[in-house]
Amino acid sequence: MASELRETIPTFGQKQAADERAGQVDLANWSALSNASFAKSWAEAAVIALVAVIIVGGAELAVILFDIKPYIFPRPSAIATALVTNFPTLFWPHVQVTLYELFVGFGIGAAVGLMLAAVITQFPFVEKVITPYILLLVTTPMIALVPLLILNLGFTSTPRIIAVALASGPMVMINSATGFRRTDLAKIALARSYGASTFQIFMKVRFPLALPMIIVGLMVGAIFGLLTAVGAEMVGGKDGLGNQLMFWSSMVRMENFYAIIALLAIIGVSIYIAFYWIGKKWASWQA
Repeated sequence: MASELRETIPTFGQKQAADERAGQVDLANWSALSNASFAKSWAEAAVIALVAVIIVGGAELAVILFDIKPYIFPRPSAIATALVTNFPTLFWPHVQVTLYELFVGFGIGAAVGLMLAAVITQFPFVEKVITPYILLLVTTPMIALVPLLILNLGFTSTPRIIAVALASGPMVMINSATGFRRTDLAKIALARSYGASTFQIFMKVRFPLALPMIIVGLMVGAIFGLLTAVGAEMVGGKDGLGNQLMFWSSMVRMENFYAIIALLAIIGVSIYIAFYWIGKKWASWQA
């Protein structure tokens, strides 16, 4: 009966369900940030801010005391000044390029990944056919394909968008398929007893129960997409934040170099926070 209820849930291995759950990552154990608020009181917020001030101030003091050259590591105050001063004119156009590549590539990769996860959930033969290629995409750095794509598509955003889609799509697919595989068989049996069709079971039972893992997959895919976009811009591109990292490092303008790194960190943290709050809103029942 269990095999009938399970239908064709993707396996990606032969481990038992209990062992799989023990090693899986979801919104409840993605990190400590998912289990507790950032600060429960003004006192905790003050301590967090104080630690940040100590770290930045200590770095500033260390640069002065040890006479570290600006071309090695500039003062944090110089980095902050460069970030604020140059952001509207020098940095913002390249931020737009990187975000455009990230959003378009991630959108394509996430959509394809979700569709493939849904398909292999219903058709195990398709899983056997495409799994080797998915593993190939996961284990191969997509940045390596950028020069080849540039030869065929030119120095445009298209090669970098393709690289982002190829990097983020498999992450979304694997996590989504894992979520579909964890569907409670008793709930499927209950839905079947009420006459639900396969499509209704998928939309009303499997998809909602898989949503925490889907959100985690989207989060991981977006972060991988950002890394791939920056790397692709460094390998072959005339604009974007990755290109600017190479440009300012070659000009030994390290305050601008570290300012761009700070921008990338802000984008990465923003991605995490966005999906964290999406998970809190749409999958908070899991906690």
